[in-house]
Amino acid sequence: MDHLWTPWRSTYMKEKRDRSGCVFCLAGAATNDEDTLVVFRGRLNFVILNRYPYTSGHLMIAPYRHVSRLQQVDDETSAEMMRLVRASERLIEETYQPQGINIGMNLGEAAGAGIEQHIHMHVLPRWFGDANFMTSVSHTRIIPEELSVTWSKLSQAFAKASLV
Repeated sequence: MDHLWTPWRSTYMKEKRDRSGCVFCLAGAATNDEDTLVVFRGRLNFVILNRYPYTSGHLMIAPYRHVSRLQQVDDETSAEMMRLVRASERLIEETYQPQGINIGMNLGEAAGAGIEQHIHMHVLPRWFGDANFMTSVSHTRIIPEELSVTWSKLSQAFAKASLV
């Protein structure tokens, strides 16, 4: 039997168990965006990197307000969220030139939400072959870029974009 070393997975599981607060509320309230991986702050929502991404460039858009269902946000918040989703799509395409993009939201643990208490929309680039045998056979992801590099690229792309 071959063994694959994936230390990030144990960190993720420990954080999931030991969570002392909502990861999105904590990031939304924090001031050091590089540490929290926030790449853009809107008035009602913010864009943050997934700390445990499926692929490089995996973004999430979350409202500052702590809600577990999309129907619990007002129209202005959902409209800004969709504007940020569209901007994220464009900036990911410009930055990473993916062959496709996944956009989606999982509401509730049964639907696959890793953090079911606070809604967030995923926007992530995809390439043919990025779901290779490593994911299928050993439940391991190969991420070719450090999060600090991804944060730098995407925070700069958002800063240059006119999203106001």
